[in-house]
Amino acid sequence: MRWDRGTGMTGDPIRRALDDVWYCVGESRSVRPGGMRSVSLGEEAVVVGREETGALFALRDRCPHRGMALSAGRMVDGNLVCPFHGWQFRPDGVCAAIPALARRDDANFASVRLARFAVAEKSGLIWVNAGRDPDGAPPIPEVDFAYCGQLVEILEVEASFDLVALSFVDPAHVAYVHDSWWWRPSKTMKEKVKHFAPSPFGFTMTSHTAKTASLAYRLLGSIPEVEIEFRLPGVRLERITAGEKRLANYTFASPLANGRTALINAMYWNIPALNLLKPVARPLMRQFLGQDRDVLQIAQRGLDRKPAMVLMGESDVQSQWYFSLKREFLRAREAGSAFVNPLEPRELRWRS
Repeated sequence: MRWDRGTGMTGDPIRRALDDVWYCVGESRSVRPGGMRSVSLGEEAVVVGREETGALFALRDRCPHRGMALSAGRMVDGNLVCPFHGWQFRPDGVCAAIPALARRDDANFASVRLARFAVAEKSGLIWVNAGRDPDGAPPIPEVDFAYCGQLVEILEVEASFDLVALSFVDPAHVAYVHDSWWWRPSKTMKEKVKHFAPSPFGFTMTSHTAKTASLAYRLLGSIPEVEIEFRLPGVRLERITAGEKRLANYTFASPLANGRTALINAMYWNIPALNLLKPVARPLMRQFLGQDRDVLQIAQRGLDRKPAMVLMGESDVQSQWYFSLKREFLRAREAGSAFVNPLEPRELRWRS
């Protein structure tokens, strides 16, 4: 399969990050009550804030008066105050006050509104959907057990959304990009046989016993059962079970401005002893993600020179599935119909 990547300015939607979907924009703790911060969804600047009640809101981060970023201002009495001329906006986006208006000004400032976006909070993360149908989007990932520990790292990658998302379903790169003593050194490469089944908005590598006892797995005390799910738009959910011990390793891609992508990794566990290892685990997580970031940025420069990929063999089938799912999602949105997963159960083999 041959695919020309194109740029973020292309008119071909298959080569862009999807609209009408949820994207992770950061940790819940990054927005305190009465506070706000600026985030990006592709070229859309969004201000995410939290009311004193704890409720989140997400609005276009642009004052309609002179284009000022509202995130550069502050919240006063529950309203966003623009730092340029003091225009105030309620959390629902409606203009609440324009201080400079004279008494005889005949202006209905309540008719001025900011675009409002759907925002949600799940498992300690904030998600924003700038589309028109949040309820019809792939569901926001949640952790399905009571976790006692969480670790989140976010990196910015100078690479396209598709290239980053493809790394989530690329088993062949692990032995070369992540050739670490504490993970899976390349000398252990062998042929793998995995079974896949369609799942909502994606596909799942069905539960199997991990064959390679990496250091991360040995910390669980036994060889665990592992299930890996991929779903649109760019979500990888690895669920690890060893008896009553549970660990979830979730990875997300979110589009940023100027063709960049956020690479987000969130780990959760229900094993209290693992909390003692967080000072060690964090730099290892950064190293692991940094390896992906560095190779993706170099690969992107190669694609910028010659915008084409050649997908070959069963190790690249999941990448082909990614584009099939994306194409069907776009078709369903255009037709106003339900998404129908185009994939069938299949066994895949590759060496890694």
